[in-house]
Amino acid sequence: MTVAVDLPRLELDRPFTYLLPDGEDAGVGTLVSVPFHGRTVRGWILGPTDDVPKRVLSIRKILSRVSLFGEPDLRVYRWVSERYVAPLASVIRRAHPPRVAGEESRQARPPAELPPFRPPHLLSAYPRGSKLVSACAGGSGAFVLKPLPNHEAGGCLEAVAACLRGGRDAIVIVPEAEPLPETARVIADAFGEAALVLVGGDRRDRYRAWLDVLGGRYRVVVGTRPAVFAPLSRVGLVWVNREAHPGHREPRSPYYHVRDVALARARLQDAVCVLAAHCPSAEAAALADSGDAALVRQPRAAERAAAPLVETVRPERNEVTPRLASALRSAEGAFLLESRRGYGIARVCRSCGRLAKCAACGGNVSIREGLPVCLVCGASAPCSACGGIRFGVDKGGTESVREWATAMTGSPAHVAETAEQARAPTPGSVVVGTAAAVKDFGPRRVGLVAVLDADNALSRPGISAPEQTLATWMEAALWAGPKGSGGRVVVQTKAPADPAIQALVRWDPWHFHRHERRRREEAGFPPGFAVFRILGNDGLEQAIEELDTENVLMSRSAGEAVSLVTLHPDAVSGFRQWVLRHLEDGAVKRVEAEPQL
Repeated sequence: MTVAVDLPRLELDRPFTYLLPDGEDAGVGTLVSVPFHGRTVRGWILGPTDDVPKRVLSIRKILSRVSLFGEPDLRVYRWVSERYVAPLASVIRRAHPPRVAGEESRQARPPAELPPFRPPHLLSAYPRGSKLVSACAGGSGAFVLKPLPNHEAGGCLEAVAACLRGGRDAIVIVPEAEPLPETARVIADAFGEAALVLVGGDRRDRYRAWLDVLGGRYRVVVGTRPAVFAPLSRVGLVWVNREAHPGHREPRSPYYHVRDVALARARLQDAVCVLAAHCPSAEAAALADSGDAALVRQPRAAERAAAPLVETVRPERNEVTPRLASALRSAEGAFLLESRRGYGIARVCRSCGRLAKCAACGGNVSIREGLPVCLVCGASAPCSACGGIRFGVDKGGTESVREWATAMTGSPAHVAETAEQARAPTPGSVVVGTAAAVKDFGPRRVGLVAVLDADNALSRPGISAPEQTLATWMEAALWAGPKGSGGRVVVQTKAPADPAIQALVRWDPWHFHRHERRRREEAGFPPGFAVFRILGNDGLEQAIEELDTENVLMSRSAGEAVSLVTLHPDAVSGFRQWVLRHLEDGAVKRVEAEPQL
């Protein structure tokens, strides 16, 4: 048997051959213990092999009689391992919850019955929507869906219902768990006990749920990132909700992105993948433009009719305009979007006149809840000279906006700087929030949605920052309702012609993507290309000359070299071999996939 040993190091990333003890029976996905260089380690059986070396050791123990994955799942794991240049053991470990042995002895629960219900017919009214629904019932392919406001949850329900009618199972992936997005709630409510909501929970609950999926109890799995690996045996649909959301990227090795894994799984298992978003990512837009995915959207006239009214104003001193102040006073509830946290930037200590700098790292200092905090390292940052905490401040941030909004309306405003503080906007309330407060709360209406510092938000670092900013704006803007409903969206900007702002005004993200694609291509980072950060020694630059790469950025510091490379997707397999070769000679120390996301 070949075994993937649970030692997640690239230089050991190959199958090792062991003998299965006489009388034992174990298949793909079985957890075992094996001898490895004088010690005992865990591993997963990958399957039988005819390539048996002269000296073969035996598997010491079968640790579990449950096969955690099968051949179709293993094909997906191998794809992730190659695409993100990560050890297969890391992928397997990340693909399922940690084992809780006690749960394996519990009796499997029988398959749940599907409740009767009549799905809506929203997608069928879209051009190419009928093709999408038909594919869910018994076909395959990739689709990029730009739904009308409040249509995604119903469209997902229609697609999942078609998939189940065709005798197949469905996965719905959402970017965050709290609060549970509207799409996830709709699916969970519609399919009752036949649907598993795979978010949060302790180790025992998560492993029990995973075993139930393996046992065939559920027909639908709704969850966050790990749900993309849910071991359903007849996957027919993988639906990615708000696919441009940064929550779809795994921050730990193997650093996968749900969008890419969902597309690969659908391709490898003859299923349908739907990437749904009001503002698709640059990668999804490129797939649609190239024809690799079918674009499903309503005609532009229908989109414009359902879109909110968006106007731009030029910010004045303290970023407060008379038009915005008037709109806030007359609005029936408001959501004010501000990218900066706190009250403002500290400049000079009021006690000694020293410039405000963090004593620990030298970073700039922000005032939050009356106290100085470093913007870089997050440490408390009193004056480095006298220890004072009173500073002259350049106002600008959620707390100063709350102060202004309270003065305008006479009622206290709620500040939501983190996901935990997020609150659904309602008529009669004012919420001042960052991008973290923009959630899928379902249909909501307020009289005003204001983007207060659009220019600062668009200037954030990161290749994907502009598209993520536009996606946040479009999701928040929906709370103002369509034109004629009484709501309005006000964007304060000194650059109203910026492609992202014009895309919001026109309610057409493709206007932004046409400009964004040119910008990224000129910078050497075309959408859909693989990007890797490589850490190595002084020999790294010479080693990189062997690569057929689109773009190379190199820097050195204290004997360590860091490089950023861009590769065509077809070149990733060769890149993996290059990495393994130079791990041996020491030129490469570490590789991280997609560091720009």
